[in-house]
Order: sequence, then structure tokens, then C-alpha cells
Amino acid sequence: MSNMKQREQPKVPCQMEMEVDRISNLPGHIIDKVLSLLTLRDAVRTCILSSKWRYKWVNLTSLVFDNQSVLVSSQDPMIIKNKMVKIVDHVLLLHNSPIHKFKLSHRDLQGVCDIDRWILFLSRGSVKEFILEIWKGQRYKLPSSLFLCDKLSHLELFNCLLKPPLAFNGFKILTSLDLQHITMDQDVFEDLIFKCPLLERLTLMNFEGFAHLKIHAPKLTFFDIGGVFEDVSFENTFLLSTVSIGLYVNIGNDHELTLGTTSKLVKFFASLPSIQRLEVQSFFLKFLAADTVPRRLPTTCMELNYVSLRINFNDMGECLAALCILRSSPCLLELELLARPDEQPAPKVAAKNLMEEDYQNCFFTQLRFVKIAGIFGVPRELNFISFLLANSPMLERMTVKPASQDGGWELLKELLRFRRASVHAEIIYLDP
Repeated sequence: MSNMKQREQPKVPCQMEMEVDRISNLPGHIIDKVLSLLTLRDAVRTCILSSKWRYKWVNLTSLVFDNQSVLVSSQDPMIIKNKMVKIVDHVLLLHNSPIHKFKLSHRDLQGVCDIDRWILFLSRGSVKEFILEIWKGQRYKLPSSLFLCDKLSHLELFNCLLKPPLAFNGFKILTSLDLQHITMDQDVFEDLIFKCPLLERLTLMNFEGFAHLKIHAPKLTFFDIGGVFEDVSFENTFLLSTVSIGLYVNIGNDHELTLGTTSKLVKFFASLPSIQRLEVQSFFLKFLAADTVPRRLPTTCMELNYVSLRINFNDMGECLAALCILRSSPCLLELELLARPDEQPAPKVAAKNLMEEDYQNCFFTQLRFVKIAGIFGVPRELNFISFLLANSPMLERMTVKPASQDGGWELLKELLRFRRASVHAEIIYLDP
């Protein structure tokens, strides 16, 4: 027996152990990065890999409870609610690090009182990003504890009712605010915007409770809005460079409009000296054209290089408003015109066209690209296209996409016969 060779312990662990060790022995910040790229559900499931991984996930600084993280197969609202509450409670109970981002967005989520508890818990920490999307049920009334989250830099709310406490002093370091399908009073809205002095990005979609949009935000650079409102005004927004705005109601048919003595077009651009991108959607161009429309704006938009207009070519006022914007944008590089015929059919014969003087002294020396969509090939549309081609010496490409295939060949022939100021201009016809 003494001559028998004793078995030696292997010096190298088995392949599986080695692979596990390689991952487990990575630096902590790399492991945290790997976990942050996983869904919350998968990140929590890493606890079964080994004892070293059991509590790795509790140091996540970003908690996202969405459809991927919370899988619910039942259709029973009570079962869905109980499972979601159990999961969120379990994660928050075991979590052991500061929470910088908290997102609650699930297709079956309704406003429940448990959300109040979670927001209260977050308000005692240092949450920087808070996203709450209530996809079902009535507006969820936010608890007063949300307005104690003074470290917020990004706030995103969907289907919520906002009513801050009287002692609310604002979100002093908030830079991004996204509010969709929300309800709040007029004074609450104005106060909220005013008390976010560092706000840079503001998104408002489908809101209720206020109709006068008074935007006072000295740091604002991005503004995206779509809804029903009566007026919009900017104060101290001299850094605002990107504006997308849509009025979701036809002011001529469904909305009572109060006409003023000052041009709405002039008032709108008065506090936008740095605007670079402008998107006018739905019926907002009609809103701007409701009052007197000047030939040019008092102040030229020297930095405006992209314009997208939803326009009804059958509306003389809208055409004049569009021309005013174009005349006042000498550095325009890209133009998009989306035809909006409204309820009336496109006229088959020429109605009163824009006068020749309306098209005079209007050259687009920098315009390179034009996109036109939704047209029917009626005279006013063709006149506008002809005008653009004849006054854009640097034009490289014009893309035209009609609303239907009817008369497509005739439209194409009309486009090809128009005179072009640019010898390099290419006309691309797209089938609808």
C-alpha cells in the first residue's frame, strides 16, 4: 500500500467553477454595469448563480418595474395588483443602496394606494429620476410626498393629477419634465414651471385643467406640446432652440377663438430668438394665422434651419402665415410641408390664389431639402411648389408624396415642367 500512488488534488478547478469565478471576481463597478444592462427581473435572478451573487443586485441604483420586469399572466385585476405590490415591496425591502432612478410603468398598472407608500419611501432618499405611468383607470392623484423629492433632475408622469401642497418650493434642480394625460389647475401649472429654474426640456401632451400656456423658463432649450389650449406665450425663453407644437382642435369649427389686436405670429416668435427647429402640427398654423399676418416678422429668425408645417393649402391665412415664417428664416436648410385638407374637399378649380406680390422678394438662398406630403395636386398646392422651386437656388432635393394615387401621373407631369432655380435640384415622386 505504501507504494501506491496517492491521488493528488487537482490544481486547476473545473471549467464551470473557473468561468463562475472569472465573472464573480470582476471589479465591483463592472459587475454593477452588467447588472444595470439587465431587466430588473433578470438582475434579481442572478442571486441563484452563487453565494457571491446572492445580494449583488441590491446595489442597483436604477429600479425599473415595467412589462419586462414584472410578468403577470393572469387577467384578474386583483391578482395582478397583488403580484405587482408583492414584487415592488420585496425589491424595496431588500434593496441596500441609494435609488437614483425609479420607474413604474406596466400595462396593467392602476393607481393604488401602495404607490403612495413607495413615493414616500423614495422621498426620504436621493432619487434623481422618477417615472410613473398609470396605464389604466382614472387619474392617479400624486401624494404630497412627491413634491419633497428635492433631488429630482427628471420627472415623467402619465395619467396623473397634480396638486402640490401650498408649501411646495419647486424642484430646484429639475432639468427635464414630461407630463402626459395629466390634470392640474392653471395656477398650479404656471407655478410649477416658474419654480423649476433649471428646466431645460418640457413635454406636455393631452392635459386638462388649464388652457393658457405661459412658459417662463430661462434655461429651456426643448419644448414639445400637443393638446387643446387657448393661448401660448413665452417669457424669458431666449435659449429655446427646439419647438414642436400641435393644437388638437380646429379653431374654426370646434373652438371659440378670441381675436386680439396683436399678431399671434409676432407674439409667438417674440421670445424665441435662438430657435433652430420648429414643428407646427395639427391646427396650430391656423391658430397663428387667426389675427393679422405680417409679411415678415419684426425680428429675423437667424438660427432657424428646420421647419415642418402642417398646412391647409386651401386656407389663405395659413398660406400667408407659412410665407411669413419662411421669409423670416434666411438660414433655412430643410422644409417639410404636410398638407391638412381639414373637413372641406380639395377644390377642383382654382379658388382665389395668392397674389403675385405675396410671392415677391422671397428667396431661399440656403434651402437644400424639401419634403411635401399629403397633397392632391390642386392649384394652390402646385403654386406653392412652383414658388419654392423657382426661389431656391441651392435646392438639392424635393420629395413629393401625394395623398392618393388619383391623378398621380398628371401631378408628376406638372412637377417636372416647373422652372427650377437650382440646376442640381432633384424631384422625387413617392407613391402614397
